Amino acid sequence: MSTSQSSSESAASPPGPAVPVASPVVHAPRPATRGGALDLLRLLAALLIVVYHFGAESPLRIERFHPVFARGYLATDFFLMLSGYVLGRAYGPSAISGRITHFQFWLRRAARVWPGHLMVLAAMAGLVLALNLIGTDAHKPSRFAWDQLPLQAMLMHAWGFNSDGWNLPSWSLSALIVCYALFPWFWRAASATRRPWLPIVLAAVVVVLFDIAARRTNGFGFAEVPIGLSDLPLRIGVLRAVPLFLLGLCLARAVELNWPSEKAAKILLALGCAGLVALQVIGRFDLPSLTCLAAIILGAGRLPVKHPKAWIEEGAKLSFALFITHILVGVIYWSAVHKLIDTVPIGIGWQWLMWLAGFPLAIGAAWLFHTYVDQPVQDRIMPWVRGRG
Repeated sequence: MSTSQSSSESAASPPGPAVPVASPVVHAPRPATRGGALDLLRLLAALLIVVYHFGAESPLRIERFHPVFARGYLATDFFLMLSGYVLGRAYGPSAISGRITHFQFWLRRAARVWPGHLMVLAAMAGLVLALNLIGTDAHKPSRFAWDQLPLQAMLMHAWGFNSDGWNLPSWSLSALIVCYALFPWFWRAASATRRPWLPIVLAAVVVVLFDIAARRTNGFGFAEVPIGLSDLPLRIGVLRAVPLFLLGLCLARAVELNWPSEKAAKILLALGCAGLVALQVIGRFDLPSLTCLAAIILGAGRLPVKHPKAWIEEGAKLSFALFITHILVGVIYWSAVHKLIDTVPIGIGWQWLMWLAGFPLAIGAAWLFHTYVDQPVQDRIMPWVRGRG
């Protein structure tokens, strides 16, 4: 989504165009970009993904109350699109000017997501191993096949390999690793025109073509029935991520060219939010929903952050940790909860309270991981990474 920015890098305002060292021109500072609508939406999307994954553990599956609870995949699509947008704003000019090489860019992005992923995966493997040693299994043990662990560790499990278990959301990190490699070429292509709307239209066509191809080939041959882009199996998630990442990147290019106007951006943001809510109420419409998400990103991204909120910025920074740790927290918590329910008669009301308690636990664990594990690791490795290449 990406759901995967470092606190130190993502907190910085996107740099402007390259300026020769000897130039006497002084540029005004870029307006604040953190603590605003996009950061708030990023945090909300992370929370919706947790609701989507934890919904299967509720006393009654929550999609029985309304089908909208089964559409958490839209939050992941939003993250993939937003990843392209944020990286376009942060690194696009540097990629064009040569201030950062292709390899440097990929290395920085890989270094941002890989260590956290490996630490969570190692903790998960240690937990499963410990439970096996004492003669029991983790909740839903079929998800923890040891032969799939190497692919997960190498972040290759969304490239067509059969490895859908372990830390399920990490498929998007596997797909984004490919998107990071393609980013410089995508950005150069989007920058080939000064017409801000043209790359957006072309990227939207790519998204539609991928969706049509998925439906006509039964998920590119990986499904038995026709399925759309958002339904692709996780093991070919790269085919879902690339077109959405590209669309987000093209939205960033439009904002870099100061398009649309602020007035039009406000209208886009309002219509995108209203349209997305209306579509979820009346039924499942994936491509129109993606259109609304694109409108929300473009509208919110174009508007300056006039009153940044520190808590929103911190919440957005926490979103990556929440994204990669909530499954581990769920394995621990739901293993204990279901064992307790199987042992002691517990009323349905208490079961719902125990389910709700999983959310503050997930958020608290994410904060601990971000504060005491992931961010300290990033603070140590990023200076070395920035010096490479």
